[in-house]
Amino acid sequence: MHPKAACVLLVALMLALGCLAQEQQETCTMTPQERVNCGFPGVTESECKSKGCCFNSDITGFPWCFYPVAVDNPVEEECPF
Repeated sequence: MHPKAACVLLVALMLALGCLAQEQQETCTMTPQERVNCGFPGVTESECKSKGCCFNSDITGFPWCFYPVAVDNPVEEECPF
């Protein structure tokens, strides 16, 4: 294989892997019914957020400290080839 062709192949491979390895976005915006508990009774906002979780104490009867959910990001829009 020619050095130039190998270089082009390597760059294409790096771009493809970079698109696959992109960090998935997360959101704390969801209905109260979708919340999955991430804390414990009496957890503070700072304790919750230090675990990478969401905190919202506005709605009683649902977890205040809860896991974020993934945001759908189509790969085609982020990494056009």
